[in-house]
Amino acid sequence: MTDIIITGHRNPDMDSVCAAYCYAEFKNKTDKNNNYIPVRCGNLNNQTKAAFKSAGVKPPVFVKDVSPKVADVTRRDIVSLDINEPVFNAIKVLDEQNISCIPVFQDGLDFKGIISIHQISGFLISENLGKRPVYRLRINNFQNVLPGFFYKRGVDSEFSAPIMTGAMPIEVSRERIEALKPEKPVLVVGLREDLITFAIENEFPAIILTGVDDAQLPIDFDNYDGTVFISKADTAETIRLLRLSAPVKEIMNTEPEIIHSDSGFDDAKNMLVNSTYRGLPVFTGDSFTGIVTRRCFIEKPLRKLILVDHNESSQSVTGAEQAEIVEIVDHHRVSPQPTKTPIYMNIRPVGSTCTIIFSHFEAASIEVSRVTAMLLLAGILSDTVILKSPTTTAEDCDTAGKLAEICGCTVEEYGQQIFANSAVVDSTPPAQLIVADFKEYSESGISFGVGQAEVINLDGVNRLKDELIAELERAAKLRRLDWAMLLVTDVIKENSVLLTTDMPKAETLLVYKKLSDNLFELPGILSRKKQLLPELLRVVEELKTI
Repeated sequence: MTDIIITGHRNPDMDSVCAAYCYAEFKNKTDKNNNYIPVRCGNLNNQTKAAFKSAGVKPPVFVKDVSPKVADVTRRDIVSLDINEPVFNAIKVLDEQNISCIPVFQDGLDFKGIISIHQISGFLISENLGKRPVYRLRINNFQNVLPGFFYKRGVDSEFSAPIMTGAMPIEVSRERIEALKPEKPVLVVGLREDLITFAIENEFPAIILTGVDDAQLPIDFDNYDGTVFISKADTAETIRLLRLSAPVKEIMNTEPEIIHSDSGFDDAKNMLVNSTYRGLPVFTGDSFTGIVTRRCFIEKPLRKLILVDHNESSQSVTGAEQAEIVEIVDHHRVSPQPTKTPIYMNIRPVGSTCTIIFSHFEAASIEVSRVTAMLLLAGILSDTVILKSPTTTAEDCDTAGKLAEICGCTVEEYGQQIFANSAVVDSTPPAQLIVADFKEYSESGISFGVGQAEVINLDGVNRLKDELIAELERAAKLRRLDWAMLLVTDVIKENSVLLTTDMPKAETLLVYKKLSDNLFELPGILSRKKQLLPELLRVVEELKTI
């Protein structure tokens, strides 16, 4: 089952959030092959918070970014090793599982490092360079690696020692052993009583016997504190395997680079490709969550996305341009990004996206619950200013009436309840007023953005004008806009004012009455989309001729 994200635009308003929530409900009822997840990519305004609280459900979760992340390609179904397991096991896993690295833990929970072919090859090469190697050996690993059994377990469970075979005459063997001091070797030998007795007397840490069984041992090991192991393999094979019984903690990389699960796909790919590693551990916070290898980055994963209440990637959640857009449901002008395959689009000139969402329920003969009706009605009444906006259509009015009947209220009553939670200029931080519902546009080479704040009166606009303009300038700089504006709408008196950053040539072309520098009066203007935006597009177009 594939997860498909449904999102409204950045700085979401009521219509955007309610549409995402309700369309996810519709899709999950009509498509059992996928899982539809409603999200929001911005903070909720007070109206929207109150609507969801009144409906008794949680609003969509906040998602900051949908671009491919390391978490999307992390391998979690992986084999791991304990720090005390033999190197032999690591080689076996790397070969059989065809993986690049193995995470190593202590007691199954505490991540300690990784082991890869790089550490294995380093271990094997070091055996053939310089002086005789000294191995860290763990007696519990003998039986895991060597065919055979313990004749006696020694006092020391783990020790460091070189390995020596007993194939030479006793005098030569003694000379060679003396040359190893202060190291005492592990002796791999057949039934050589003289050499075995010498090993017992000199307290070798372990004796590995080959070509014998316990019935053939005339030697007394009672006073010997070391380990005696009887190997069923020949001497050469026993030595080869004994080397590989060293615990992986002795050769693992204890301080590997790590990749965080929320790191970008491309950044992590570049990091791994440009490093000497073929695989690295992935962490979420301080917790190990899996590994990534170079093979994980061969193909970039694309999240599936449904856009509601917008159709432009520039207005969508960060990373939308890297996602696979599968549907668009909207009521704004059309400027979507190109798609590789045909997609479902329902874009209609109505006052609210929630009106279009309701039509899907009706067309599929799916009953609308009271909770869903409350949210759809909230979206419609908010976006149409209780059906007073010039964007309102007969379909919006008809839909609102049907939803109000399901909710058990009147349209007017529910509308007043919604707008009772509208902002008040004096009590709302300027930055919050601007970004709560801010949309960006690009036309004729000019980029501009317009925020809209619906308030219950315009008191305080003049008093806070300088602060609001300063915040607009900051927003323009941050978003790299040529022109930034804020439409403050009095939903009670159905009037608005427009604050703008400095753009003198554009300001002289606006048809609205100028109240003071950077401030215009817009009587009867309620809709940014239908009333203000066409005027701004006209001004931007005319700027090309000046």
